[in-house]
Amino acid sequence: MSAARSMTLADCALPRAGALPNAILVVLASLLTAAAAQAAIQLSWSPVPVTGQTLAVLLAGAALGPRRGAMAMLLYLAEGAAGLPFFAGGAGGAHLLLGPSGGYLLAFPFAAMLTGLLATRGWDRRPLATFAAMLLGSVVVLALGALQLSRFVPRGAVLAGGVLPFVAGDLVKAALAAGLLPAAWKLVGGQESR
Repeated sequence: MSAARSMTLADCALPRAGALPNAILVVLASLLTAAAAQAAIQLSWSPVPVTGQTLAVLLAGAALGPRRGAMAMLLYLAEGAAGLPFFAGGAGGAHLLLGPSGGYLLAFPFAAMLTGLLATRGWDRRPLATFAAMLLGSVVVLALGALQLSRFVPRGAVLAGGVLPFVAGDLVKAALAAGLLPAAWKLVGGQESR
């Protein structure tokens, strides 16, 4: 007995989409993430800036599903690593993936995959479940980010510089997604599709 798979927003909006529409969705999600990275605030006590990226990452995963969401984030990382000004504040280059904020970036495919997987289980249909899915995705980003950051800052500074500054923003982003995703489902008329 296998669990029924829910459709994602992309599946509902574009039923029976072929390879080209799916590729376009992946590219658009990577570009949305790059645009969200440009809204960056550098904190004086942390080498990691606050950005809008995680909202884009988690929404992409939920809307596209685990496979396309992860592919979009892998494309985003490749674009930034290739030198395009797609990382926070218009930065680019592969060296950034090895630096203090690299763990956060490298977590994006995993976070998108998790929120996408939860979305295929229907977690993106109700505000409270969506909020929880977004928080779980944020935990992935914060955990992997803090792990890599620990190589660059003193042990006692990881929590203060790599986790705590982002908690309030992640709660706001999760709340935004909790309003956006269920509303989007109502718009596409897929509330009952499971």
